[in-house]
Amino acid sequence: MHMPFPDISGEAFYFITNPNMMNYYDEQTVVFYNGKFCRATEANLSAYAQSLHYGYAVFEGIRSYSTPGGPAIFKAAEHFERMLASCRMMNIPVEYTADELTALSYQVLKENKLSDAYLRPLVFASDANMSLVAPAKSQLLIAAWDWGKYLGDKLLRLTVSPFQRPNPKAVPMHCKASGQYVNSTLASTEAKSRGFDEALLLDMNGNVAEGPGANFFFEKNGVLYTPPSGNIFPGITRSTVMEIAQSAGIKVEERLFRPDELIDADAAFFTGTAAEIVGIASVDDVVFSKPYSETHGAFLAEAYRSLVTGNVEVESYL
Repeated sequence: MHMPFPDISGEAFYFITNPNMMNYYDEQTVVFYNGKFCRATEANLSAYAQSLHYGYAVFEGIRSYSTPGGPAIFKAAEHFERMLASCRMMNIPVEYTADELTALSYQVLKENKLSDAYLRPLVFASDANMSLVAPAKSQLLIAAWDWGKYLGDKLLRLTVSPFQRPNPKAVPMHCKASGQYVNSTLASTEAKSRGFDEALLLDMNGNVAEGPGANFFFEKNGVLYTPPSGNIFPGITRSTVMEIAQSAGIKVEERLFRPDELIDADAAFFTGTAAEIVGIASVDDVVFSKPYSETHGAFLAEAYRSLVTGNVEVESYL
């Protein structure tokens, strides 16, 4: 039994869990910041900025892929409409439309000569403000970098986290607010401190919720199960995978379930824009025995890759 709030500090731990810290930008990197394109090294922020002190900001994670027609940002409209909705929920004013944000993102890709890339738009409060009220105005950053699958390609070893997902009446779980990722960082860091690849968080009632930055699915007797909206962040990759599954004749059920239900599950996987689709080997003592290459997750990962790279045809394999 581990402590509910473990000590996960220390310099040695930092280097163990961050062995391959990457450079997200260099002196030539171009970002859109403060209404113009500039070098990333010139995008400075006041030490008194409200978002820096309170995490009061909204962001998106978006991917661009090389396709036969050139670089294509996958579901750009859906991502930017969700970001604008998150801004409204957080009472953060923003002056851009989804179409304008999409055009700016393509220009960021062009400026940096990127095709397969990860895009990070961020709407934040840059003014010096120590009050606990919503900002009167905001700033926009759009950055892009070359980033492989966030969780890699190997099957993951998960552990149920001692940290829970927040009560949805405390913070809106369907809002991609920067401050909410403190919870994700704590859970992921704690799991890795115990030798696991990633965490699996429960909700306040003990039901399986999601990973720190990815949605969770498990397979049993040919059916996929995933937690419903409410206590999770309903990801765009999650909904895309469900659409692909439906097209392929795979049944998906959204319902609440406890970790004990995973004991006799056949397989499991995570979905997310950064992670894409990644298989799961185990959750604590539960080891999924079905060869991953024979699972729905493996099929969906291949179909998803075909979709985002320009081949929209998805055939049933049943």
